[in-house]
Amino acid sequence: MKPINFKRPDGQTVTGYYKEPAGGPGGPAVVVVQEWWGLNDQIRGVADRYAASGYRALVPDLYRGKATVEAQEAQHMMSGLNFGEAAAQDIRGAVQHLKTTGKKVGITGYCMGGALTMLSAVHVPEADAAVPWYGFPPLEYIDASKIKIPLLGHFALEDSFFAPSTLDELEKKLKAAGVNFEFHRYAAKHAFANETGPAYNREAAELGWKRSLEFFKKHLV
Repeated sequence: MKPINFKRPDGQTVTGYYKEPAGGPGGPAVVVVQEWWGLNDQIRGVADRYAASGYRALVPDLYRGKATVEAQEAQHMMSGLNFGEAAAQDIRGAVQHLKTTGKKVGITGYCMGGALTMLSAVHVPEADAAVPWYGFPPLEYIDASKIKIPLLGHFALEDSFFAPSTLDELEKKLKAAGVNFEFHRYAAKHAFANETGPAYNREAAELGWKRSLEFFKKHLV
């Protein structure tokens, strides 16, 4: 467990939270992308869990040290984030950094991080696999023809932030482009995998986690 600095493609420095598995450096890795709350203890816990499962895990600090527990402030901070830059620079830089000491790197994220994971599938050619959780950007920002990596998605049937009907359109877009993807829909609400929130659904969260580990084992190990 330690903070880490890494370079973006444009040369700027980003700080992140980094955790290694017991096996140390050199193995497969996962970039974990925060929710709109910021780089908080909950998302650090997700990285810790990946490390306990054998992956080097890195959470880029997209808000540059800011975090909140207030939804209104989180909305404000998310609105101030340049999503394209976060994907093509911060997250890509994290993937490139992890690739200097290992061969394969996946990306996963939740809510806002799920949307950024989808964008990263477009803008981070070095990535090897991606797992978005209940989040995707406006579909016009997804150039599916550029997605060359496998995707596994976890989405909520009772999501008030990301409409299941729009997810249907996303699936059509990915199919038309020949993307290798598998999306799962859960009888749960938005943010069902965040154990600190009111919508936490243990059964759905654990099933999604199990599927994610199986997916990353197939594509990263």
